[in-house]
Amino acid sequence: MDRDLVHRQTACAAIKHMSLGVVGLGCEDALIHLLNYVWPNIFETSPHVINAVIEAIEGLRCSLGPVKILQYTLQGLFHPARKVRDVYWKVYNGLYISAQDALVPAFPRIPDDEKNSYIRHELEYFL
Repeated sequence: MDRDLVHRQTACAAIKHMSLGVVGLGCEDALIHLLNYVWPNIFETSPHVINAVIEAIEGLRCSLGPVKILQYTLQGLFHPARKVRDVYWKVYNGLYISAQDALVPAFPRIPDDEKNSYIRHELEYFL
């Protein structure tokens, strides 16, 4: 990606459209490569670039699956810097709103305690 903001915005829009065009065609390795170029741009300050990056991540969510985007997102949810946390929580909230049912298998298993039962029986029946 180029250093100019307009070029990064255009590249994110192109990545969004490419990722939506190849959903289910087995291009995940190339899309992960593109995601690695898009992801560092979530810290931009320009509103147009921020919208383009978020849209590219949403397009990549459709083609890669929400679990892969969740794996990228989890690294910054509890970062010490508030500005980093805010951006990652914005991505996570969009991910949760759009694909919360697909995220259930990606969450860690929590053992039961004497008061609460955390086991997801229906998921274990399926697996």
